[in-house]
Amino acid sequence: MSDERRAAHSGGLPWNVMIHENQQHEDPQIEAQLDLLRHGGDQAVADLFQQVRPQLERMVNFRMDRRLVGRVDAADILQEAYLEVARRVNEYLQSPTCSFFVWARQITWQRLLTVHRAQLGAQKRDAGREVHCGQLGPMDATSISLASMLVGDATSPSQAAMRNERADRLRAALESMELLDREVLALRHFEQLSNQDVSAVLQISKTAASNRYVRALDRLRELLQEVPEQS
Repeated sequence: MSDERRAAHSGGLPWNVMIHENQQHEDPQIEAQLDLLRHGGDQAVADLFQQVRPQLERMVNFRMDRRLVGRVDAADILQEAYLEVARRVNEYLQSPTCSFFVWARQITWQRLLTVHRAQLGAQKRDAGREVHCGQLGPMDATSISLASMLVGDATSPSQAAMRNERADRLRAALESMELLDREVLALRHFEQLSNQDVSAVLQISKTAASNRYVRALDRLRELLQEVPEQS
């Protein structure tokens, strides 16, 4: 798979995609979760979803199109995602090739794509196709989210103008990074995923995910120096 395809999959991979064999069932915690799901019924699904909800909320807040902030509530997306997880959990258990969190994250990503399409119309592709190919709109979407997070909030109109200018410059600088490095940075630093989860989402080895994260952090430091904070 090319780096572009792997980067596209960062938003979510098909629920039945096979991941590396050395990532499958190597974690006793994952085995315990699978056993709980098989024998615990609806309450087990609710409990496990609640455990991963903070991570899913970070993903939604980070990946949501900036134009929808204030118009769309992350809690509504998470509620819809939970209902879909509960409905499809038996499908997941038939072939649990990734962790419950990675699978639930993909479902949540699907709901976010659906909201993007409903709110932004023709500016986004068909949601069904998006889940299959793993993309969220244009490939600069991650750069926009990264830049927005890096510059923070502004409290006055003049500060907002400077913030927007710096965000635009940062976005342009971030787009000079390799796509996969940029996605690793977003997943690790802003979504706060573990290295193992990043490797599963991007379908690369844990060593490759770790090495790319270190490289991306070094490049980010360089970019922040090239685009200094304005006083």
